[in-house]
Amino acid sequence: MTRTPAPVAPPVCLTIAGSDSGGGAGIQADIKTMEAHGAFATSVVTSVTSQNTQGVTGAFTLPVAEIESQYDAVVSDFDVRAVKTGMLASADVVAAITERVADLDAPLVVDPVMVATSGDRLFEREGEAAYEELIAKATLVTPNADEATVLTGIEIETTEDAIAAGEQLVEMGADAALVKGGHVSGKKVVDVLVTDEVARFTHQRVETDATHGSGCTLSSAIAARLAHGDALTDAVGAGISFMTRAVRYPLDVGKGPGAVHHLVGLRNKAARDETAEAVEGIVQQFVEADARALVPEIGMNVVGATPYAEAVSETAAVEGRITRTLSGVKPNRGVRFGASSHVARFLLGAREAVPQLRFAVNCRFDDDVEAALNELGWSLAEFDRGEEPDDVKAEEGNTMGWGARRAFSGDGETPVAVIDRGEIGKEPIVKLVAKDADTLAARALDLLAALD
Repeated sequence: MTRTPAPVAPPVCLTIAGSDSGGGAGIQADIKTMEAHGAFATSVVTSVTSQNTQGVTGAFTLPVAEIESQYDAVVSDFDVRAVKTGMLASADVVAAITERVADLDAPLVVDPVMVATSGDRLFEREGEAAYEELIAKATLVTPNADEATVLTGIEIETTEDAIAAGEQLVEMGADAALVKGGHVSGKKVVDVLVTDEVARFTHQRVETDATHGSGCTLSSAIAARLAHGDALTDAVGAGISFMTRAVRYPLDVGKGPGAVHHLVGLRNKAARDETAEAVEGIVQQFVEADARALVPEIGMNVVGATPYAEAVSETAAVEGRITRTLSGVKPNRGVRFGASSHVARFLLGAREAVPQLRFAVNCRFDDDVEAALNELGWSLAEFDRGEEPDDVKAEEGNTMGWGARRAFSGDGETPVAVIDRGEIGKEPIVKLVAKDADTLAARALDLLAALD
């Protein structure tokens, strides 16, 4: 018996960039990212580099004729819906690509790779001038602060400087400019998108050196979203959100700092069913063990976070919580994502300090429970809601994230349980946390046994 094929037709993207033998940046990063966003990635290799997580040891730029041949081969066969350029290696290559894309009927994202990580310029003035001609044909140009300075002459130290540089890049002919804020100091990163108006994308800075490939990956993500037909601002916002997660969970590979996680969103989505099933398994154990003694008056909830969760919507919990009945405990409804706010925000806050934590449960807390916790000899922590600064409370609107960060801020052993003694009108609670579902269930059942 033969089977009927079921072909799919993803939008085609083209990346024009150098090869990174270390796999973290360049063509390799572009292809991974485009495919992760549901696009079919094609490529034109401009140069071949010998590099790894520790640095570059060699590079060879392909002849312009070979680069042009690759480009012609791709566009003569594929319906290319978006093009992204990266490292173009020389003024001659920039000029050749500019000529080739002049009549392109698809969005063009130009990542102007012009400044090395060391801060050294990669082009002479002739090359920089050639780049200006390419930028004039761009749907979007995505320089970091150093590259924007090379292109515009504006030293970027503030968000207002970035806006001014973006406006100048638009005046040069680009439809839009995204001036990235990763190289600008500050606790928060502000990326500025300039079109006929200005949009700011603000996110917390991640303190890591594993940012290799971040520029390539961001521009490729945006190009893939444009290939799908997203509006420019939506594509940029989605690309920045994707990159924020990719930097938060970098790939620990090689002897150097590593690289951003190009497939992080895909892996996170793939873990959703497994995470929900794990939560259901914990709940079933509580039902079978008749865990009424652990259920607080407000109800209990079990929360599981996907491996790379960044939001409440990426945590699974019992809808309506778990309540006590005359015969035991009962989940009000099934498990779904986003069903918990209180415990989920606590877990996400704890993950800021210990990203490997994935499961949490809130339990009753009183003198008997405290005695049982001490008897078990677990590492404990606690926080006082009344000590939360007013500005943090106003910004977050929820004490749980702040409380978790405070509880897990020490340098000692990771707490097994965190005590929230409540405040006037608030029930005291203890939350148990664990890196996996089996451990969380075992800890809760050990606490239940210690109460007998």
